[in-house]
Amino acid sequence: MDNVEYVLFDNGLGFNAEKNGQHIGEITFVRVGLDKLIIDHTDVAPAYQHSQIGLNLVRRVAGLARNQKRKIIPLCPFARAMFCRYPEFDDVRLMNAH
Repeated sequence: MDNVEYVLFDNGLGFNAEKNGQHIGEITFVRVGLDKLIIDHTDVAPAYQHSQIGLNLVRRVAGLARNQKRKIIPLCPFARAMFCRYPEFDDVRLMNAH
């Protein structure tokens, strides 16, 4: 989707999705130790569901994890579904449970 910005939270523990200055989604995670992240929440505004905003939020966290040499535990049901559906996340998945 065009014109969507993904902005890291000031505290570094999530990303907002914004379109034309409007908040349309978010993903949050917590750091565990030096090498893990737990994705605990993903939310996308109803008008933008089914538009890959949620998937792109998960991709942002995966990119951050790769850069920081961390693995991800996707506890959030949406993130877990994306991890099971898309093999692009296999390199950052801590557990292989589908």
